[in-house]
Amino acid sequence: MCRFRRKTAPGVRNGRVLRTNNWEQSPSPYTHTPARLVIDRRRPGTGYRHLLIKRDIERFVALIPNWHKLAVGLDVICLDHGRGDCDGWYNRGVLGVCAWSERMRYELRRDWYRGHRAFLERIGARMEVDETGDAPVIHWTDDTARAYQLCHVFLHELGHHADRMHTRTKRDSGPRGEPFAEGYAFDLEAAVLERYFAEFGLPE
Repeated sequence: MCRFRRKTAPGVRNGRVLRTNNWEQSPSPYTHTPARLVIDRRRPGTGYRHLLIKRDIERFVALIPNWHKLAVGLDVICLDHGRGDCDGWYNRGVLGVCAWSERMRYELRRDWYRGHRAFLERIGARMEVDETGDAPVIHWTDDTARAYQLCHVFLHELGHHADRMHTRTKRDSGPRGEPFAEGYAFDLEAAVLERYFAEFGLPE
């Protein structure tokens, strides 16, 4: 039994019956260059959650000096699903910040800790170290994790974008790699962090 009126004559044009549905794939900002920057928020995945919303991204980029120039060629900012040890990524005009693990306490790699200790202290992250000052354990809060995602991860991936935009073809990621992106993040952080605290508040 049919509960709705069935359309028996979808239409004829030039002697051919027209399809009743649109079979063309809808344009995606990941495959078609959008007219303006897109902020896309995906499901975080099991064991992860998003600390950031689209409005957080909009508020944060407004704090970055010369953002309108730095964002040239940037098509999508993706609040992506969680990816284990991956905090963020960049690929040809798409910048991703990964969802945060539901675990808020974990051990840090010693080499990573040494390179980021001063930044972690600046955002008020609570850390435990042994008597040698090594083997650190970090206790994140929502506020400190959010500050880390925006003021370091986002800026690091923006560094990869800036590196790419300085290449001749602008097709592949920049040649200077991780060292350039890290330095870029720390340089921009110096200009952004106080503005971030004024806009988002001090971490608790």
